[in-house]
Amino acid sequence: MMINLDATQTLTAAIAVLFIGAAVQSRVRFLRDNNIPVPVVGGLLFAVGTTVAFLGFDLSILFDMALKEPMMLVFFTTIGLGADLRLLARGGPRLLLFAGICFAYLIVQDALGVAAAMGMDLHPLVGLLSSSITLSGGHGTGAAYAAQFAEVQNIAGVMELAMACATFGLILGGLIGGPVAGRLIGAHRLEAASSQEQEATVAVESTATGISSDSLLLALFVVLLCLIGGQWLAASLSGGSFTLPGFIWCLFLGVVIRNLAILVPAMELHRPTVDMLGFVSLAIFLAMALMSLRLWELLSLAGPLLVMLAVQTLGMVLFASFITFRVMGSSYDAAIIAGGHCGFGLGATPTAVANMEALTQRYGPSPQAFLVVPLVGAFFIDFLNALVIQGYLALPWLSY
Repeated sequence: MMINLDATQTLTAAIAVLFIGAAVQSRVRFLRDNNIPVPVVGGLLFAVGTTVAFLGFDLSILFDMALKEPMMLVFFTTIGLGADLRLLARGGPRLLLFAGICFAYLIVQDALGVAAAMGMDLHPLVGLLSSSITLSGGHGTGAAYAAQFAEVQNIAGVMELAMACATFGLILGGLIGGPVAGRLIGAHRLEAASSQEQEATVAVESTATGISSDSLLLALFVVLLCLIGGQWLAASLSGGSFTLPGFIWCLFLGVVIRNLAILVPAMELHRPTVDMLGFVSLAIFLAMALMSLRLWELLSLAGPLLVMLAVQTLGMVLFASFITFRVMGSSYDAAIIAGGHCGFGLGATPTAVANMEALTQRYGPSPQAFLVVPLVGAFFIDFLNALVIQGYLALPWLSY
């Protein structure tokens, strides 16, 4: 039996998933103590429920995901609308430092994947596909390279493997970020920067009561203009030798508008309203992404998939704990950044931000982490990943 949900019903289901996740998290201490984001909790529970319904009762649900991509674009646009280039200039060295850390991890990540594949007597390209191509690159990058590998090397099942790795990477990135950062904060007795800074942040957050219908309509209007402009730029420049995905153009337009407002104060948007739009869109996007998982389709890949993902998860935990944390300064901000790195090192930038939001709600604000991690995840990681992948493919023993 098949149940088809239209876009409105799918959105309603996603919001219900968020309520379920919040209710479960509030009652399960393990989830609270390990800072597991609400969308991850609710989305996973829903996906498990649909899997049981399919395997036990032959009941499946087909979702209309027309709103999923717009929600992601709204989230990245709000990141841009919060990016003050004056802060970026002050945080520039740390931004470049974190980008260098991520570049190093991409090299390690691919080495782990290739080694795991060869250890199971699989083609090394399978290991590369289960590494930075899908885990740091996501579903789109995984699909593109899987098609190439299937055509050039005639490797069977690579598309299914790519989608499975990207999917489980999204889950794992949301599951390990909170525990990793929480352990670092507890073990090193770290606290948010200063009481004065926390008071300033609380004061800013308290103005959220000033959200009005006018501020909401204006912020939504500007965000939608950025979406339209970003998608138009992505389509117009798609035929060039160097292309960027639509979400980066949306983020870029948000940055331009945010920093024009410094020169033209009349263009200033109500920041709490923009933050609220970003929070809601991120939560709905993640809920949609996770609740639509068809876990039963991945059972046939369970053996090699579990081994490779276990290796990658352990590698991410160790790298974030001992490299990311220490190189970024062994501070409270460094711990939050390490939790964010887990998010997009295995999953995606929205997962990283969800990790950091869950952490800062419990331990205190970290403006530096929310500046560095989203910008590296949006601007640098895809370019750096492409360099590392092409470098590995150039190795003669990969037989590509």
